[in-house]
Amino acid sequence: MAEFVSPGSKRTDHVAKRADYADAGIPHYWIVDLDDPISLVACHLGGELGYVDDGAVTGTFTTTEPFPVRLDLDALG
Repeated sequence: MAEFVSPGSKRTDHVAKRADYADAGIPHYWIVDLDDPISLVACHLGGELGYVDDGAVTGTFTTTEPFPVRLDLDALG
């Protein structure tokens, strides 16, 4: 699941939807914020804790979960 944050949905995407999607058992949730600097928060289920993440990434996002991908976030602007 991925969300592109809009100015009116920042709190909804980062708090409400994050909790709702974790409760629904969605294993991965990416939050892409197009405000400068463009960033991506990659969340994954961490058991009873809900989603856990390593914080926002800018520049290039690389992961192997849930599939291998390399994203140039600056190219989204």
